[in-house]
Amino acid sequence: MLNKLQKERLERYKKRLEMYYRAEEAVLLNQEYTIGTKSLKRADLSTIRTAIKDLEGQITSLEIMDGKNKAGRFIPRDI
Repeated sequence: MLNKLQKERLERYKKRLEMYYRAEEAVLLNQEYTIGTKSLKRADLSTIRTAIKDLEGQITSLEIMDGKNKAGRFIPRDI
């Protein structure tokens, strides 16, 4: 079971991951854009994807600690 701090961390990671998914979508739709005379460029796609991969790993680790996706072992014995 996760303690309170770990549960808060898991929720924070999930919120950040959702923001990174939106950022990735924004970059995929339009990497550069112009407003008036100013030209703006969004963050680098590879940086966003690296952060997504890292956060997905962190979330998976915490969920495994919480008992989700937990594999068990047993030793068969002949009695």
